[in-house]
Amino acid sequence: MSTTDAARFWDGVHTDRPEATDPRPNARLTEAVTGLPPGEALDLGCGAGGDALWLARQGWQVTAVDVSSVAVERLTRLAVAHRADGRITARRHDLRESFPDGLFDLVCAHYLHTPYGLDRAGVLRSAAHRLRPGGRLLVVDHGSTAPWSWDQDPGVRYPSAPEVAADIALDPGTWTVERADSPRRTAAGPDGRTAEVTDHVLIIRRIR
Repeated sequence: MSTTDAARFWDGVHTDRPEATDPRPNARLTEAVTGLPPGEALDLGCGAGGDALWLARQGWQVTAVDVSSVAVERLTRLAVAHRADGRITARRHDLRESFPDGLFDLVCAHYLHTPYGLDRAGVLRSAAHRLRPGGRLLVVDHGSTAPWSWDQDPGVRYPSAPEVAADIALDPGTWTVERADSPRRTAAGPDGRTAEVTDHVLIIRRIR
């Protein structure tokens, strides 16, 4: 699959959804980050922009990336509307081909699933290497399929958090796993429906 195919698909997903004026952050982000001192954050697959906006409101300097130019343009407008454009930089990246420059105190990747070929382990390994000592990589994956998901394949299997950590294969002398579990929660979809879902949550901290 080409970069153009992936961008066209995700542009379509975002175009089909109403443009959010104040999107909610992901629950696992607020749970994991509340109480951390703000620094520089990288949001991989920023989507509607709720995570980037929430982080900026907590004092973080955020680089937010997505393969969809629609998502990037919407987040840029959202940042201006909320007077957070000084704290949010939105950029288009296809993570199969490029990765944002810089070092970060937090890298978050929420639901970085795609129907197009993506070396997720390689992307997350690159993310871990962009952490400063003490910085954290937060990976939140689907553990179940919500009724509003674009992927309704009944045969899909989502790797557990320990499996994701094993695939990334980081040196335990440099990185340590702080959390790897599968909590459940009640989620709300873009159309207002709710459902109980499972998340796979992985937090890796760079120790040196």
